[in-house]
Amino acid sequence: MTRLAQTADLTDVQQEILSTVRTFVDKEIIPHAQELEHADAYPTEIVDGLKELGIFGLVIPEEYGGLGESLLTYALVVEEIARGWMSVSGVINTHFIVAYMVMQHGTAEQRERLLPRMATGEVRGAFSMSEPGLGSDVAGIRTRAVEQADGGYLIDGQKMWLTNGGSSTLVAALVRTDLGAEKAHQNLTTFLVEKPAGFGEVKPGITIPGKIDKMGYKGVDTTELVFDGYRAEAADILGGVPGRGFAQMMDGVEVGRVNVAARACGISIRAFELAIAYAQQRETFGKPIAQHQAIAFQLAEMATKVEAAHALMVKAARLKDAGARNDVEAGMAKLLASEYCAEVTTQSFRIHGGYGYSKEYEIERLMREAPFLLIGEGTSEIQKTIISRGLLKEYALKR
Repeated sequence: MTRLAQTADLTDVQQEILSTVRTFVDKEIIPHAQELEHADAYPTEIVDGLKELGIFGLVIPEEYGGLGESLLTYALVVEEIARGWMSVSGVINTHFIVAYMVMQHGTAEQRERLLPRMATGEVRGAFSMSEPGLGSDVAGIRTRAVEQADGGYLIDGQKMWLTNGGSSTLVAALVRTDLGAEKAHQNLTTFLVEKPAGFGEVKPGITIPGKIDKMGYKGVDTTELVFDGYRAEAADILGGVPGRGFAQMMDGVEVGRVNVAARACGISIRAFELAIAYAQQRETFGKPIAQHQAIAFQLAEMATKVEAAHALMVKAARLKDAGARNDVEAGMAKLLASEYCAEVTTQSFRIHGGYGYSKEYEIERLMREAPFLLIGEGTSEIQKTIISRGLLKEYALKR
C-alpha cells in the first residue's frame, strides 16, 4: 500500500472494506483486465465476485439487506475498482445511481420491492437520460409518455448511451409527460422500467438493439433503448407523482459526478503507478530514467495532481453525506479529476515512450479510457457552468 491518495478519519469498517476491495482488485481484476478489455468481453466472474463482497448493496440501508455505507465509502471503493479497470466501476455506477434514486425518492412500495433485490445484485440498474441528438439539454427530451384513460401510460421514443443497457433489469428512464407546466423541465417524469437482461425485443414495446462499439470503456455494455408503445403503470413512476423527474435525475447525477471523479482518480493512480515503476526499470545514458530530472519532475507533477483530485472528490462526497448541497463541489471534483486524469495518463504514456503505444502495455488501455471521463455525467464545460452559477449566486453583490 502506498501513501498516494490516502484518506484521513476513516472508520475501522471503512478501512476494512477498502482493504478487501484493494486485494480483490489486485488479484481478480488487474491480472485479467487486459485480456477482457481487448476482447470487449463482459467481466462476468469479476461481477459475481463483487456480488459476493456486497458491493452492489454498499450504500443500500441494512433494513433492505445492504451494508448501509456512505457515499464517501462508495466513492473510495469506486476509486479502487477503477484503478483495476474502469469498465468494472461502470458496471456498478449506474446501478448505484438508480438505487440511490429509489432510496431518496421512491415510494415505500418501490423501496420494499426493489432495494432488497438490488442489494444482492439480482436486480441491476441502468440510468437513462440522453437521446440521439440530445446532449446536455435535458429539458429537450423527446421520448414521450402519454397517459391512458385507465391511468396507465404508453411510452414511445429512443434513449441513448445506457451503460448496462443490456445486462440491466431495471432502467430509470426520464421521459416527457405533457403536464402543461410552464417550464419544460417540470414536464419530465422518471419511470422505473423492469425488463429482462439481453438484446433485441426484450419485452413488448422495449428493444435493446445491441452494444455500441466504443474506442474504450469496453467490456461493459453501452446501448440504445427503443420504446415502441411500451405500457407502463402509474405505480412505475418514481415517487408516484409525475413531473418530478428532472429534480430526481439531477440528484442522481450529483452523486454520479462524485463517482466519475472517483473513477478518474482511480485511473490516475494506476497511470502513476505504471509510470513510476517503468521509470525505475528503463535505463538511458547509464541510469534509470527516473533519475533524469525531466522524468522526475513529471512524476512529481503527476502525484500532485492525483492528490489534489482525490482531496476534492473526498470533500464533495463528505458534503453530500452531511446532507449539504454539493452541486458546486461535485462539479469541481468531476472537472478537476477528469481533466487531471487525461493529463496524468498522457504523462505516463510519454514516460513509457514507444512501448506505451503497444497493446501489450496497460497504459495503452488507460489512454483510451481516460477521454470518456471528460464527457460522462456532463462535459467540463457543463461543470464550469454549474460551478460559475453557484459561485455567482453565493457571492452575489447586494445592491
